[in-house]
Amino acid sequence: MSKLGPRRTHFRARSAARDAETDRARLAPIIEAIEIALAAAEREYAGLDERVRDVIERAAVTIGNGDDEYLHREALDEHHQSLFDKEILNGQRRLIELEATIGHLRFLTAVFSTRFPELRIGHST
Repeated sequence: MSKLGPRRTHFRARSAARDAETDRARLAPIIEAIEIALAAAEREYAGLDERVRDVIERAAVTIGNGDDEYLHREALDEHHQSLFDKEILNGQRRLIELEATIGHLRFLTAVFSTRFPELRIGHST
């Protein structure tokens, strides 16, 4: 007998099914969080894209279509145009950020689905 106690000559490993279930339980919250984040980012993108398009259309109306329209624009129209420009730039900036985020989240989804195909990424786990 050693100082560490009796030697164990035999150990039992868990079954493959139990290991798979442990892995699934460990990874499922991560995958679910990625899927939730991706869906939220896609919804935000779709809504913002629609709003930016609407603002662009409204801005076009205030600009007018005459060659010298900018020379005779009313102060209130100029103010609205400035606000539209700011909204459009902020919206477009955010759309670019969301595109990048969506791309990263899709990449993570692809990584999980290739590394852990048994987890059925993109479906309920």
